[in-house]
Amino acid sequence: MRSKRMAAISFNPRLNVQGGRKNHGVVVEEIEGLIRIYGDGQVERPPIIPSAPCMVTNGVVSKDVAIEKFTNLWTRIYVPSYSSKMPLLVYFHGGGFCVGSASWRCYHEFLAALASKAGCIILSLNYRLAPENRLPAAYDDGINTLMWVKQEARNGANEHKWWLNQCRYSSLFLAGDSAGANIAYNVAIRSYGISGSSIKPLILKGIILIQPFFGGEERTISEMHAAQPPNSALTLSVFDTYWRLSLPLGVNRDHPWCNPLAEGATTLRELKLPGAMVCISEMDILKDRNLEFSNALASAGKWVETRMYKGVGHAFQILHNSQFSQIRTQEMMSHLKAFINQ
Repeated sequence: MRSKRMAAISFNPRLNVQGGRKNHGVVVEEIEGLIRIYGDGQVERPPIIPSAPCMVTNGVVSKDVAIEKFTNLWTRIYVPSYSSKMPLLVYFHGGGFCVGSASWRCYHEFLAALASKAGCIILSLNYRLAPENRLPAAYDDGINTLMWVKQEARNGANEHKWWLNQCRYSSLFLAGDSAGANIAYNVAIRSYGISGSSIKPLILKGIILIQPFFGGEERTISEMHAAQPPNSALTLSVFDTYWRLSLPLGVNRDHPWCNPLAEGATTLRELKLPGAMVCISEMDILKDRNLEFSNALASAGKWVETRMYKGVGHAFQILHNSQFSQIRTQEMMSHLKAFINQ
């Protein structure tokens, strides 16, 4: 039975979609304009969002670097022109674990601006996507990236000196938006919670969770009744589709990878976590869940800074799909800069 979901983002989802439909049988899942899954397992992702080549943007140099050829894991590295050593931020893009790329222009522009404003080196990871690679593939890619950075830092490889020599290893941050924030959190509890020494000389100083993509079997009020801005990037039906496509087969939305507060999940008090910043959008269906998670961190004795952005929805800082997007994005940039450099 065909399940069709509409992703009303600020791009026209009907562009690049009508032609070229191959005979792969019935469409079993679809988020219009972003991803289509056929009965034979074939997956299509129409190029709705343009990619940006590596370039010098506002004095920030960017280059694409291969990490692991077998899984096609690679990263786009952003290095601003600062004379002193800088914090290192590993960033995971959003897209419900199913779509998105480190080369998407919207991410390129956001991260180049953040690197310049915050004075940090950014590794934007192009991790494996679901449903071809369901969770925990993206988490594994995150861990493998940290191990790769650790190894390159220890080896002092000449080919990476252009960015490694400018890193302050004692100031590592994991960050992401939406599904990328979920990945940042899960990579953090794996790498920091098991043994802080496992990634030395890197020292994880903080995590930045922008509109983190968490879920649960029980609906929150904002999931059911949030006033959605025009061109919302995340509707409830799209939310459900992403989870169906990304979680391991046979589990529900109370799995700890989806719901870190579910009964049976490791309690936050038991986890070793660095300081956290949680960024929440007022008109996001995830608002209540994000607030609940932030409050749970604080109640568990964790250091957490919570920021609420008024009048904007999910991924506003990437899609700029609201009249308030530019103003709120500048506010967010200032908050991120302060958190990274405190």
